[in-house]
Amino acid sequence: MPKLYLKEYKKQLSGKRIFVACREGILRDHFEDIVADLKFLEKQGIRPVLFHNMSNRFANHRHFKELAAKLPGSEIVRVPGDHDFYDDVLNHETGVEKILFLERKFLVDPQGNRINAISTTKAREKDLTFETLTANINFKRNLDQICRKIEQGKIGRVHILSAAKQAIKNELFTIEGSGTLIANNFFETFSCVSSDDDIEIIDGILKLYKKQGFLKTRSREYIQKRRDHFFIVRIDGIVVGCAEKIRLDAKTAELGALAISSRFRNQQIGLLLIRSFLNQMKADGFFRVVSLTNNMKLARMYLDLGFKHESPLGLKSRQDQSPGVGMYLIDLEP
Repeated sequence: MPKLYLKEYKKQLSGKRIFVACREGILRDHFEDIVADLKFLEKQGIRPVLFHNMSNRFANHRHFKELAAKLPGSEIVRVPGDHDFYDDVLNHETGVEKILFLERKFLVDPQGNRINAISTTKAREKDLTFETLTANINFKRNLDQICRKIEQGKIGRVHILSAAKQAIKNELFTIEGSGTLIANNFFETFSCVSSDDDIEIIDGILKLYKKQGFLKTRSREYIQKRRDHFFIVRIDGIVVGCAEKIRLDAKTAELGALAISSRFRNQQIGLLLIRSFLNQMKADGFFRVVSLTNNMKLARMYLDLGFKHESPLGLKSRQDQSPGVGMYLIDLEP
């Protein structure tokens, strides 16, 4: 089960109105799960606005009464059945921070890979679709509407989720999320670790990388002990990536424990983290940075940034600690 970071995300979301939109069939099929998630949002001080297009026939009145009774802190908006659902929700109000659209399937790229986070420009370039063709009716037009509203500054961010138990909760209160985030307004910062909360999130990200076989184990105690040597990237104040400084000699620092939350991979966050780390090492008086990895995607990124794939004799003792792992190094300009 994904780890919830209630305190961290509650600071950002408490008191804000968040739109949650789901069409009739989805609301009917996932009624209890959606209501449970909205009740959870209310308890966090968030003011949800639920959009649906359930018809006003007598059989649905029971659902209308349940929504009113179970969600006293939520605003309920019924979109008429003959209206375009996405159009009504996207044009309901200007200046909305977040809109969550609940769908039946995940959003994927042309290769079938699930998309976690993406800018409006890349959303258009990648030709996004849902997992099944039957879910794609009118979506191209809807996606264009979403991108235009974000680019015009009328909507902050749009999330597209596959409706499921705790889908809304996991999208808003976990680092990895549960759906696709479309946005242009990420606020990124690079800094040293500053709190135990930072360490907790770093520990979670590194454990995911360890499971994938990219990193050696680093315990929470190790991170705590070396907290002054860990650097982090935050997006909107939340830690989404980290790197460790390891001093090899007076002139050389190693870039270790490089890890990015899966939600923000392929979003240039890795480049930001590496470049910021190199600048920090230069400011700290180092003349060279090395890193060891067998992650081919990371290796290509190093080469693109000017690293060389070589293992000099002077670093043999470090290479011997990781036999068979590629070493990459870059000289820092004075």
